Amino acid sequence: MTSWWHWVAFNLLVLALLAFDLGVLHKKHREINVKESLWLSLGYFVLALCFSGVIFHFEGRQAGYEFLTGYLIEKSLSIDNIFVFVLIFTHFQVPKQSQHTVLFWGVLGALVMRAALILAGSAILTAFHWVIYIFGAFLIITGIKMLMTINDEPDLSGNRVTKFMRKHFRVTADYVGERFMVRQNGVRFITPLLIVLVLVEFSDLVFALDSIPAIFAITKDPFLVYTSNVFAILGLRALFFALTGIIHRFHYLKYGLSIVLVVVGLKMLINGAFGPVIPTEWALLLTLAILGGSVALSLHRTRGLPTEAAAAEAAAEVSRQGWVPGSPVKEKKEED
Repeated sequence: MTSWWHWVAFNLLVLALLAFDLGVLHKKHREINVKESLWLSLGYFVLALCFSGVIFHFEGRQAGYEFLTGYLIEKSLSIDNIFVFVLIFTHFQVPKQSQHTVLFWGVLGALVMRAALILAGSAILTAFHWVIYIFGAFLIITGIKMLMTINDEPDLSGNRVTKFMRKHFRVTADYVGERFMVRQNGVRFITPLLIVLVLVEFSDLVFALDSIPAIFAITKDPFLVYTSNVFAILGLRALFFALTGIIHRFHYLKYGLSIVLVVVGLKMLINGAFGPVIPTEWALLLTLAILGGSVALSLHRTRGLPTEAAAAEAAAEVSRQGWVPGSPVKEKKEED
C-alpha cells in the first residue's frame, strides 16, 4: 500500500523538474536545438530508470516490472502524440520558439487531466471488475482503428475544435509572439496559438483514453499507473524537438504501437477472465520485441534517402498522414 507521503514527495519532484525546465533551461524562450533535446530526453529516461530502481528496491520485483512495462508502453504511445503534434504545428505554421510554450502548457494540462482520469479509472475498476472487459475490448478496437487510419490525411481546416474556437471567439489574423490572448483597440482577442494549445490538449485527452486503459492492463496500482504516465509525459516535449526532424524515419512505429494496443487489450481480457495467467515479464518482453522490430524496420526501409532534399520531402509526406482528434479525413482525389 502506497503511503500518502509517497504521492506528496513524487509530485514535489515533478514540480521541481518543471520549475527547473521553465525557469532555468528555457528562461529566455529560445529555440531548442536537437542536441539539447537529445540530452534532455536521455536525462528524463535515466531518471525514470532510477525511479524504477527505487520501486524494485522498496516495492519488490513485481511492482518494478509493472512500472517498467507501464513506462515503456506510455513512452511509446507518447511518440504517437508527437506525430499528431507535427501535423498540428505544420498545418498552423507555428513558429519554433512558440512550439516550446505550447508544449510546456500542454504538458501541465496533460498531467492534471491524466491524474484525474487515473483516479477515476482506479475507482471504477475497484468497484466494478467487469469494466476491465470494456477496457480490454476498447484497446483492441483502438489498435485496429489505428492500423486502418495510419495513411489517412486529416482535414485540419475542418477540425471541429478549430471551427468551434473561431466561431465563438475573436481571433487575431496572426500570431502575437507567444501570447494566447491580446487586447486590441479595447477589444479582447485570442491568438491562433491558443487554438493550437486547445487542440493539443484535446488530442492528449483523447489519447489518454487509450493509454490509461493500456497501463491498467499491466497494473492496478494507481501510484504505478500515475508515475509511469508522468515520466512519459515529462520527457514528451524534449522528445518532440529531438525527433521532429527525423520523425519520418519512424513511420512503421505506428504499426508497432497499434499491435501493442491489441496485445495489451488481449492480455487484459485473458487475465480478467482467468486470473494472472500472462505474467508482466512476458508483456514487457513482447512489447520490447514489437516496438524494437518496428523501429528497426523503419530505419532499414528509410536508410536509402540520398539527400537532405529527399529526406525533407519524405518528412513532409509523413507529416500529412495520421489522425488528429476532431478532424475528418480528406477524400483522396481519384487519379485520371
